[in-house]
Amino acid sequence: MMEEIKASNFIHDFIDEDLKEGVYDHVQTRFPPEPNGYLHIGHAKAICINFGTSEKYNGVCNLRLDDTNPSKEDMEYVDAIKEDIEWLGFKWNKCLFASSYFDFIYECAIKLINKGLAYVDDLSADEIREYRGTLTEAGKNSPYRDRSVEENLDLFKRMTDGEFENGERVLRAKIDMASPNINMRDPVIYRIAHISHHQTGDKWCVYPMYDFAHPLSDAKEGVTHSLCSLEFENHRPLYDWFLKACEIEQPPRQIEFARLNLNYCLTSKRKCLALVNEGIVDGWDDPRMVTLSGMRRRGYPASAIRDFCDKIGVSKAYSVVDMGLLEACVRDALNSTAPRAMAVLDPIELIVENYPDGQTEDIEIPVHPDHPEMGTRTVKFSKHLFIERDDFMAEPVKKYFRLYPDNEVRLKSAYFVKCTRFETDEQGNPVRIYCTYDPESKGGESPDGRKVKGTIHWVSRDDCFKATVNMYDRLFNVPNPSDETNGDFKQNLNPDSLIVLKDCVIEGSLENAKAGDVFQFMRKGYFCVDKNSEKDNKIFNLTVALNSSWGK
Repeated sequence: MMEEIKASNFIHDFIDEDLKEGVYDHVQTRFPPEPNGYLHIGHAKAICINFGTSEKYNGVCNLRLDDTNPSKEDMEYVDAIKEDIEWLGFKWNKCLFASSYFDFIYECAIKLINKGLAYVDDLSADEIREYRGTLTEAGKNSPYRDRSVEENLDLFKRMTDGEFENGERVLRAKIDMASPNINMRDPVIYRIAHISHHQTGDKWCVYPMYDFAHPLSDAKEGVTHSLCSLEFENHRPLYDWFLKACEIEQPPRQIEFARLNLNYCLTSKRKCLALVNEGIVDGWDDPRMVTLSGMRRRGYPASAIRDFCDKIGVSKAYSVVDMGLLEACVRDALNSTAPRAMAVLDPIELIVENYPDGQTEDIEIPVHPDHPEMGTRTVKFSKHLFIERDDFMAEPVKKYFRLYPDNEVRLKSAYFVKCTRFETDEQGNPVRIYCTYDPESKGGESPDGRKVKGTIHWVSRDDCFKATVNMYDRLFNVPNPSDETNGDFKQNLNPDSLIVLKDCVIEGSLENAKAGDVFQFMRKGYFCVDKNSEKDNKIFNLTVALNSSWGK
């Protein structure tokens, strides 16, 4: 019998090798977002990789907020990040902040100065950029590069004491201005920023740069494997240089993986912030955004996002994933869990002429056709019903099997009805339909065995409530909205990404549905109760259609 072949995960292959060779005797990872925005679908992949890896090896994974740039950070983002990770179903070992290590990182900077491996530079940011050179030309040394250890210690202390203005001086590592890796050309490791920090207050007016703080935070925390996206691959020599120069005894190993690129969406925090600030979307949790909070508000199950991340796998190759795969994962998850309900989004009245006036009857319908353990729900049948406007045609086209004059259809779980006549408005549009029902066909089956080709859903006027339904579509109408050849990304917005339907009618069993509850509206799709819903003003968001219709 052939042995089952399992897909390889190169990250786990590296870890297996390290454990086998005794480089580490345990596994510790971390998820280190900067609290300067909300997490998005790309972060979900990194979360699954870091937390999933620690779970596989019975290790630990910390949440560490890399808060080295207080001018762009806020506790609002810290709280949102925590909520998103918990919603995805992961638990961190400890919640930490890079700012908790500022004293240690500062001591490492002093150590580099004392070793002659760091110096205070008076060049401006533009001059530093000019001196750095290009990808094809070596950089040149700063005129301040050969300051003595004593002078550098004095200047760095004066920077720390607040003597200088923002941008007046920086501390740079002394590595190699001729290195073919531009990241190694004396990178800035500390800059002056007279700004209060959300964790440390006004204790510091100098802050470490990310490339310096990140490896030292990993080391101080005890991380064994620093898993990050592929854009940090060229930073790995610098990561390792800092750890060696600062004499870290058991340095972490950095391993890079390809980031998640999803078409028809944006993940750039700067561009997402522009959409929010300009009111193009309804906040960071707008259901059209691929932020985790936006997808949660739209009704995406956390299990579907984890399944999606599992399906795309881990690789080092750049690729673009189709949005349809994410939607398929959502559809698969909800198909087995979402209760069913009937909702008419564009209602037209249907009057059953031979049904007794004032009479109603209870019809029991399974909450889920495949899960009898979920029970049944009761809907009321009556003389006055609503059906979808497009479920009726005065002059039917070929192969139209729904309601039209003299045609008979099945009302879902109720009766056969036959259209007898209809009324129109002044423009000739149908406004009211009349029919008769077959009392012997209750449950949708006729005793004489006659067949009907069409089945439509309905809602009783005596057992419904009105609601607003937000029909969401993709926010952009081009696969790569960030591609500058398509113009400014805001020119690529899909004008039909949100269509608001008023006066929809929903079966009464959903009247007490709570924000976040997801249902399958029969024949329409999956819908979630929006956070802004009120008892007398229900709002439902389209989560995903029953079938993919994009591009048709």
